[in-house]
Amino acid sequence: MNPIEDRKLLLTRRHFFGRASTGIGAAALASLFAREARGAGGLPDFPNFAPTAKRVIYLFQHGAPSQIDLFDYKPKLKDLRGADLPDSIRKGQRLTGMTAYQTQFPTAPSIFEFAQHGQSGAWLSELLPHTARIADEMCIVRSLQTNEINHDPAVTFFQTGFQIAGRPSLGSWVAYGLGSDCEDLPAFVVMVSQGVGGTQALADRQWGSGFLPTKYAGVKFRSGAEPVLYISNPAGYDQTARRRFLDDLARLNEIEAANYQDPEIATRIAQYEMAFKMQSSVPDLTDLSKEPPETFEMYGPDSRKPGTYAANCILARRLAERGVRFVQLFHRGWDAHSNLPKEIRGQCLQTDQPTAALVQDLKQRGLLKDTLIVWGGEFGRTVYSQGTLTETNYGRDHHPRCFTVWLAGGGIKSGLTYGETDDYSYNIVKDPMDVHDLHATILHCLGVDHTRLTYKFQGRHFRLTDVAGNVVKTLLA
Repeated sequence: MNPIEDRKLLLTRRHFFGRASTGIGAAALASLFAREARGAGGLPDFPNFAPTAKRVIYLFQHGAPSQIDLFDYKPKLKDLRGADLPDSIRKGQRLTGMTAYQTQFPTAPSIFEFAQHGQSGAWLSELLPHTARIADEMCIVRSLQTNEINHDPAVTFFQTGFQIAGRPSLGSWVAYGLGSDCEDLPAFVVMVSQGVGGTQALADRQWGSGFLPTKYAGVKFRSGAEPVLYISNPAGYDQTARRRFLDDLARLNEIEAANYQDPEIATRIAQYEMAFKMQSSVPDLTDLSKEPPETFEMYGPDSRKPGTYAANCILARRLAERGVRFVQLFHRGWDAHSNLPKEIRGQCLQTDQPTAALVQDLKQRGLLKDTLIVWGGEFGRTVYSQGTLTETNYGRDHHPRCFTVWLAGGGIKSGLTYGETDDYSYNIVKDPMDVHDLHATILHCLGVDHTRLTYKFQGRHFRLTDVAGNVVKTLLA
């Protein structure tokens, strides 16, 4: 076959159908554009069943918090300080390049005290006094595991269900399946804050739409005078001129869409319209001056500083109130390979109070019951010390074999601690759960059967959970 002639034939067909789109065809196209411009929609028959959550706020702790120092209490380790981690526990598991050279792996018990909290009796570190107050709202999963041992592939795996970049993120899948409940804000919003500890690179692709249409990508909100780039009018260009320009541009794009049937053109029209609406909705959203003093007292001293984790938690609540489907906060700084006690103290000072405040705030506003909160990082930390171990100082390497996340609200069983690890917090001994299981459970709370949320790309139907994943029904209320 001649590829040039094939291309001509394809163009001829497209032009025929596009230019014949009068009557019902034109009406359908106009309806599509109107729907795209509203940002609503979602797939037919989605949600698949009655959801317990309408929205998700994902508090992603980038860099991997130490489960041993925060959630996974191991009192027997106190008698083993400095002892070499037994081979029977390690079982030949792979190490990162940062500790593979070590000939000894000295056991490093946490130096922080633990206590039980709430009616549930959940064990929590002294570093989390505010989180302790919401212990009975939490479902703590201590038996999560992942396949990846280094940050970028592990974060990518957590966000997209696959360790290689290029697939849609969790938030994008949710926006694609369920659409938006808000006409003047994106369905998927992302905010990033910086902590006090070691920082790993964080790429925008972690909230990208992959092979889905780009309208499903997360929109990053920044601190400062312009929270979202490129939505403000240039100097001397008023709103009337902007509206007239967008109307004319939309007509040109509609002609192109009719000719070439490219779904990205419809996305382009929708994104221009969303940007126009955001010119008024975003300044109102990010203006915290109308919040009462009690709000800032609840979320802590950092909450008045734009761009901090605490301020972003307030914005997350405001986004939930406005019906945004998926809000994700990335807080960097948990990568403590050395001097962990100092760094984790700083991280908890920044995150403990606002995290607890967000849960309490949502509850008192009646929003927690249909808002799913997820807290956790990309993997855990090792029980053995990386480098020198002293009475007050140690570091911990990456540990994908077992770590902790917690969930709250949105149909999740409260006051539950799920799963167990061995005495070294090194291997799972009861109720293992992997990343695909977590994704499947999150989608289930949103009324989505994870096996039905698919998109055909390059001849294959892809899904967030790939060919794995089971809903962990024990976690459901």
